[in-house]
Amino acid sequence: MHTHLMRTIKAERLKLKRSPVWLAFFALPVLSAFFGTNNYLANQGVLQNEWFSLWSQHSLFLCSFFMPALIGTFCSYLWRLEHLRTNWNSFLTTPVPLLCLYLGKLVQAAKMIVLGNGWIFFLYFLCGRLCGLDASFPPQALEWFLCGTLGGIVICCVQLALSMVIRSFAIPIGISLVGGIGGLLAGSQGLGLFYPYSLYSFGMRANNPQMEIDGKVFVLSCVFYVVLFCRLSVAGLQRHAR
Repeated sequence: MHTHLMRTIKAERLKLKRSPVWLAFFALPVLSAFFGTNNYLANQGVLQNEWFSLWSQHSLFLCSFFMPALIGTFCSYLWRLEHLRTNWNSFLTTPVPLLCLYLGKLVQAAKMIVLGNGWIFFLYFLCGRLCGLDASFPPQALEWFLCGTLGGIVICCVQLALSMVIRSFAIPIGISLVGGIGGLLAGSQGLGLFYPYSLYSFGMRANNPQMEIDGKVFVLSCVFYVVLFCRLSVAGLQRHAR
């Protein structure tokens, strides 16, 4: 099992080697940080909570709009090759367990979430220093990073399942964008911890860095959706293999 999984991870990594899609995970956070920092500097009379205020501006659009759409794009790309011509046949006849074939893609998507979040928080720290924030970097940022990463993996699982069954490259991306917007609505109704597209922004404390959430409920919700959509995806692969 371990050997098969390593082979599929390596194969998926090779598919992405020459792809420019990962660049968006680094370019869009730069734009978000730029506009968020400018908005913070222009409204310091109102935004007086230093690091927390800066994060509220950095995360305002990034977590609910940009990142869900980026995750949707990345997951669509991971299935793009299989949807071309008869590549499903060669993919499914590989002498590797179906679970490993799926996990190879999920590992690549999860890795991009970790790297993307790391870049987001580096930009946050850098912009804070450039803004002259001398106070200590908020220790809560580690929790935001970890919870945001877990919530991002949930969206990866949902989008991988959608991109597997939908041949169109663009439609799953549109669903992820609508899902991110729906996450705002779910959060405003107090249902954010139970809606998969809300979990990333909730974990990152988007636009509300001092918000308290029930950690156990958050983790259980994330684990539930990860297991659910992993099982659905593997079941979908089994149907294709018949």
